[in-house]
This record gives sequence, C-alpha cells and structure tokens, in this order.
Amino acid sequence: MKTQRPIVSTSASSDGEHRVLQFRPRTFAPVPGQRGNLSDRVEPAGEANDLSRYERDREEPDDYRHRMLANIAAFAFTVALTAIGIWLAMSIQDLRRTQDCVLMGRHDCVRISSPHR
Repeated sequence: MKTQRPIVSTSASSDGEHRVLQFRPRTFAPVPGQRGNLSDRVEPAGEANDLSRYERDREEPDDYRHRMLANIAAFAFTVALTAIGIWLAMSIQDLRRTQDCVLMGRHDCVRISSPHR
C-alpha cells in the first residue's frame, strides 16, 4: 500500500501558515490577579500544596446565626420543591390514567369522591 502525503502549496508554506508549535507543560498554576515575572511565580516542589497564601485575615467574625438561618431557609425551599415535584408527578399519573381509560372507550373513568359522614 502506498502512503499518501498531503499536497501543500509552496505559497502557504512560505507564508508560515502551517507551523508546528512546541508544547511546553506548565509547571505552576498562576494566581488570578498576580502579575510579574514568570520566574517569580515558579514554586518549589515542597510548597506546591501549601494553601497559606490563600488565607486572609477576617476583620469581623463569622455570623453563625445568619448562616444557620440561611441553611434552614435553603432546606425549607428544597423540601417545598420536593413536595411540589411529588404532587406534580402524582397529578400527571392520575391524568394519564384517566386519559388511557377514555381512549379505551370506557365511560366511567372520572373518579367521583363522596363526602364522608
């Protein structure tokens, strides 16, 4: 079997349109907002997992009461969404059951609720 090579015009290769770029893997992760010389940002291997540079001093303590209220509100919202989802699924199931009954040609498909004495 003969191998085929792509045809490249001489004008395209002379213009530098087709170039192979060297891949250089990154040895560091740049910090957002930090500028400067690249050699300043290269970290030694031992300090790669040190997260102390991301720590910041807090001027005011955490407001645990506000955090707890926000968590309770989020939990109540999640419970409400779950209840609405279950109600909606059961309503769709009931409508589907009624529609299947009507499409089969039956006339006694609608549920009639009787008051309890």
